[in-house]
Amino acid sequence: MFKFLKGMTSNSLAAVGGSMMKLHFPNPSRSFDEIHNQVIFWGYDRAMEVSFFLEIAALKKLCPEMNNAESEFLKAFDTARERIYAAADNVYRRGGGGKGTYAYVLAADDFEGCFRG
Repeated sequence: MFKFLKGMTSNSLAAVGGSMMKLHFPNPSRSFDEIHNQVIFWGYDRAMEVSFFLEIAALKKLCPEMNNAESEFLKAFDTARERIYAAADNVYRRGGGGKGTYAYVLAADDFEGCFRG
C-alpha cells in the first residue's frame, strides 16, 4: 500500500523554534488515483510536503450530486476544496502534526458536521 514518510519529531520542531502551524495548500494540483479510488492532493508544513488521499466515499457525501467519473470527482474536489483543506489540517494535527508521518487518508468520518443536507 502506501509508505509513510519519516519526518521531524515534535522535539526537533521545537528545537528550531517552531510550533505546530496550520498547513498551507499553495499547490492547487490534485489527481485521481483510479486504482485506490481516491483523489490525491498535497499540503505543506513549512518545507515538508504532506500527501493526502481523499476517499471517494467522503467526496460523494460532500458533493452528492456528482457522477462516478474522474472529471466529476475532480470538479467536486474543487467545489469542496476549502472544507477538504480544513479536514486535512484537522487530520494532520490529530495525527501528531507530522510526528513521523507525512501521508494521510481522509475518510467520510473526517468531515463530521461538514456534510450538506
